[in-house]
Amino acid sequence: MESLRWLDRPQLQRPVLIAAFEGWNDAGDAATTAVRFLAERWRARPFAMIEAEEFFDFTTHRPHVALDEDAKRSITWPRNRFLSACVPDLGDVILLDGTEPALMWRTFCRQVVDVVEQYDVSTAFTFGALISDVPHSRPVDVFGSSANADLSERYHFEPSSYEGPTGIVGVLQNVLHSAGIPSGSLWAAVPSYVHGSPSPKAALALVDKLANLLDFGLPTTDLQIATAAYERQVNKLVSSDEDTAELVGKLEQRYDEMSDPAGLVEEVEQFLRERTEE
Repeated sequence: MESLRWLDRPQLQRPVLIAAFEGWNDAGDAATTAVRFLAERWRARPFAMIEAEEFFDFTTHRPHVALDEDAKRSITWPRNRFLSACVPDLGDVILLDGTEPALMWRTFCRQVVDVVEQYDVSTAFTFGALISDVPHSRPVDVFGSSANADLSERYHFEPSSYEGPTGIVGVLQNVLHSAGIPSGSLWAAVPSYVHGSPSPKAALALVDKLANLLDFGLPTTDLQIATAAYERQVNKLVSSDEDTAELVGKLEQRYDEMSDPAGLVEEVEQFLRERTEE
């Protein structure tokens, strides 16, 4: 069975790839929210998809049934789709809006690399988000890492010495590096005491970080409004619980006193080391 299905063949010149996956690497839905925000703002159009059949155990990652206005049923399967756009100040872009597969990861990554190689992708970035002991009331730290020396020097990415369990982001980064594709990963931290809630603030931090690295402009008003609403909601939650308020106060003090830029590197590595498959 051919897993990679082409919907169109857009003409692209050395595009940048930006990818995120629902699941293990997407605390607060921040990574996928960021990619979907970019796709909407850039009016990106789908051109290929990776069929779900070979890569998911549907007893653990079940498809969703929905009814339309005419009461007709439709089924939504786990999605991994490629979209393209031409962005002012940046050029051609490929976005991968994905879901972490359960099976055959090496084969799955090969499908991604096939698209990357066919379009001669210049650089690939993956988004990730982790649960961390950070306060919601402070700026979101974003940590960048890469196995590519040139990319690390250009963007001042911190090296990672992490060893342990990884998600599809880590595996895909390794496959891209082995294929000679310059690639890096951006990680945002989501507060542990509200990790189950979507975090537009972390998504905004990822978008802003990428825009700063690649030097492109992008209106982010919608994410800023969502971030303000998120902070108000969390403030209300914190103020209603004495223990949580005490915890947040300690996290704020620690954040304000922290001067080590490698702090988030350690948080990322600890997060990956301790987290288990759900």
